[in-house]
Amino acid sequence: MIDSLRYAGLAGLLAASFGSSLHAQTNLATVAGAVPASQITISGFMQAVAEGATDHPALVQFYSARDYQPIWTGAGDASRRAAFFRVLDQAGAQGLPSERYDAQGLRQAFGELRSERQRGQLEIRMSETFLRYAQDLSRGILTPKKVDPTIVREIDRPDNLTLIRAFSQSQTPLAWLHALAPRSPAYAQLVKAKLDLETTIADGGWGPEVHAGILRPGAQGDAVIALRNRLQNMGYLGSHPTASYDGAMQKAVQQFQEDQGLITDGVAGSSTLEALNAAPQERLKSVLVALERMRWMNGTDLGKRHIWVNIADFSVRVVDDDKTTFKSVTVVGQSTPDRQTPEFSDMMDRMVINPAWHVPQSIVTKEYLPMMQRNPNAAAQLQLVDSRGQVVPRGAVNFSQYTASSFPFAMRQPPSQHNALGLVKFLFPNKYNIYLHDTPSKSLFSKEQRAFSHGCVRVGEPFELAYTLLAPQTDNPKAYFQRILESGNETTVKLTPPVPVHLVYFTAWPNAKGKIEYRRDVYGRDARLYAALHKAGVESAALTN
Repeated sequence: MIDSLRYAGLAGLLAASFGSSLHAQTNLATVAGAVPASQITISGFMQAVAEGATDHPALVQFYSARDYQPIWTGAGDASRRAAFFRVLDQAGAQGLPSERYDAQGLRQAFGELRSERQRGQLEIRMSETFLRYAQDLSRGILTPKKVDPTIVREIDRPDNLTLIRAFSQSQTPLAWLHALAPRSPAYAQLVKAKLDLETTIADGGWGPEVHAGILRPGAQGDAVIALRNRLQNMGYLGSHPTASYDGAMQKAVQQFQEDQGLITDGVAGSSTLEALNAAPQERLKSVLVALERMRWMNGTDLGKRHIWVNIADFSVRVVDDDKTTFKSVTVVGQSTPDRQTPEFSDMMDRMVINPAWHVPQSIVTKEYLPMMQRNPNAAAQLQLVDSRGQVVPRGAVNFSQYTASSFPFAMRQPPSQHNALGLVKFLFPNKYNIYLHDTPSKSLFSKEQRAFSHGCVRVGEPFELAYTLLAPQTDNPKAYFQRILESGNETTVKLTPPVPVHLVYFTAWPNAKGKIEYRRDVYGRDARLYAALHKAGVESAALTN
């Protein structure tokens, strides 16, 4: 059952497989010097490992360094094998594509081993599967920018050689494999939500949809009964035999509205009924996408203090030691692809009090140039600035002679209460020119859906955010901020230390009590991501039956 290969053939194979590996060459030279070439043989196992590893540089280095000893198929590898098969059997529970790992096929291959060559082939197959699983669980299945170019988050993927070396050396392989997953409590809560939703779907869902235009307290009839039943099935209302929209039902609707990020008026209008009628299957898709997003961020240090901007929730939070110490509503970018707020993480290192607005050139040429070509005094609140930074009078410019590509001027709005950035902006310098800022357009914060900006994030309570961020570096942050504000001068204040800021997009996220709250997919990103996950093999029996 042992295949053989003479030294010359082995040297050629290893040279092709391992290049100029000093370790491999030294071993061969040592063996060749001690034993006649005619007597040197190599098992079919080693040959199969060498051949199978050629397309995987990490495996070439790994097996070469350990003299091609197995980690899966040897007599002493049973506990490592068992641990790996155990997590593969549970992969689907975390929203991973189980078929991608083919645990059943691998088990079958172990039972069908008849030669050392087959064992070597299976050894490499197991290692390839391990690396695929480890990368998927620790950093996600997808490369986000390939699915949606507005998702610019960089994925910090671990090195394959580091992964397999660390696993092979672990004395507790099952614990090591479990530790690959995000350790955030939110991840575990989303995994549980996935299981709960699958159970709900298997049990028939939340009952019939509620068909009505609007339901107010005091209403009666079949639609109210459907509303009552739906709220009961979703856990918002206990046993309640009434057919009238009474106080208990109003309170339940308000709680549901709060959990969905809706206006909590206790009236079941179109937005509330749309959310209420969402099928558990759709909620399950949101959870699957949320799990993938969390895996993308698994290599990101959120920071003991950090800023969490959930674009889909239209909110910003400051989080200190896992507790929210500040929260405000926001306005985010419009839903058109060129104005959506991107997803990424960075470091907020300063704020500017009494900022001037330097209008992005894309806005200058797309919006203001056509206006000024029709009326040179349009957008009079904005100054025209030349390449030397000098203000140019409108009357000195013939706007009609320029196109978007040839327009040589910038535009700037001086500091004032009417400035587009308001009275303070919060900077984390990035190539996307995204930041947080105040705004004079306060009325937009009262709307339920708040996607109105050109991409930056407007903050509903910017002064309170400034006080919170300044608190670690001054005894009286409010007085410090107000003193600068009252000067009217544009002033940059560094944050010491800088604060990590994370722009995320979660339409499913656990609240402080662990209950999953849902938001609309305002940009359609989740829909595209779920389609990509499904194509990659992510499935749930609840979505296929």
